[in-house]
Amino acid sequence: MTVWCFGSINIDHFYWLAHLPAPGETLAASAYRTEFGGKGANQSVAAARAGAPVRHLGAVGADGARALAALAADGVVCDGIQQVEGPTGHAVILLDHQGENSIIIEPGANRAMALAPVLAALEQAELDDILLLQNETAFQPEIAEAAMGRGMEVIYSAAPFEIAAVRAVLPYVNTLVMNAVEAAQLRAALDTPFEDLPVETVVITRGAEGASWHARGTPDIVVPALPTQVVDTTGAGDCFTGALAAALSMGALPEDAMQFAAAAAAIQVSRHGTAAAMPTRAEIEALIHERG
Repeated sequence: MTVWCFGSINIDHFYWLAHLPAPGETLAASAYRTEFGGKGANQSVAAARAGAPVRHLGAVGADGARALAALAADGVVCDGIQQVEGPTGHAVILLDHQGENSIIIEPGANRAMALAPVLAALEQAELDDILLLQNETAFQPEIAEAAMGRGMEVIYSAAPFEIAAVRAVLPYVNTLVMNAVEAAQLRAALDTPFEDLPVETVVITRGAEGASWHARGTPDIVVPALPTQVVDTTGAGDCFTGALAAALSMGALPEDAMQFAAAAAAIQVSRHGTAAAMPTRAEIEALIHERG
């Protein structure tokens, strides 16, 4: 079973600060680094390092060669990635010493791609393949609808949260993944219990409080976060979602897949970076074994 990811590819610019700036405040960074990321690329790398075969669908600009090389180095199949005019998407990520962040995104190529090549690539997908998607690209509803029509399992991260985007995609989603803040935003916007949403499963991540799986007709699954030294929370949700998809694609039961994803996220937040910080399957299994 293949994990397909239709998602963003960004160049991430990291700035380390004593604290996150207040309105009108100017701060000097103590360190600066660039690496490739984007919610889509992060999830693709997380799933690939966790052991799944992964194909990425998306777009880069003329400056995207480094990002493509990094994805390919992790075993992600990149023949569905378009090169468009203009720049690759980028993100400015501000980090404090507790690992908390503020992020600004310029979508670039992620919103400039063409729809037809993505739909054509999806024609190679097989029944029960998994599609991951998020809110940093164009055409999420169209791609989700096409994937569901092919019998794929659609896992949608409602981030960055935009209620109009969520409304458009939800009819074509099997599993909705949100963090606690996004879940509260969705509940407030729709005034609808999660069990009444048109999805089979809702997964909510809660950082240090763990994560939960809510599926119709089955008991809820709650997994604790594994204790770890947090140095950078950027990309933690993407790590969790990519690892969850990888585990499910390899036949894991939901509870085992959730524990696998929680272990992956625990490792990822103990490192600096986004895609580069994603753990391997061996590292995840070793942590699970160590913690019993």
